[in-house]
Amino acid sequence: MEQARRERRSGNLPEVILWRALRTRPAGLKFRRQHPIGPYCLDFACLSARLAIEVDGEVHGCGDHPRRDALRDADLLARGIRTLRIPAREVLADPDAVVRHIVAACGRPLHQPAAGPPPRAGEV
Repeated sequence: MEQARRERRSGNLPEVILWRALRTRPAGLKFRRQHPIGPYCLDFACLSARLAIEVDGEVHGCGDHPRRDALRDADLLARGIRTLRIPAREVLADPDAVVRHIVAACGRPLHQPAAGPPPRAGEV
């Protein structure tokens, strides 16, 4: 819990940029930043979609990080939470595209089509 607080206060540039977009609740989705689940602290989480969003820097491709990330993702999946890993360079290059990708992964379109007028009394 304390680690999550520290991470929320600091944060790296890609996470800060992404948080500015996600905190506006795109498609009506609520996101949490540095959310603790079990022994993990997720970069971002959409609990209603059971989705963890991890912003991965270059270090995640080095050494034993890929193996550790795979084990972590498998453990989260066993807890019912899917993991979406996004390279930090993509957040820096096109944050809007990343947000669209995240919203799609949550299973909701960013802009909902008009459904027409509401049904009249007695209609369903």
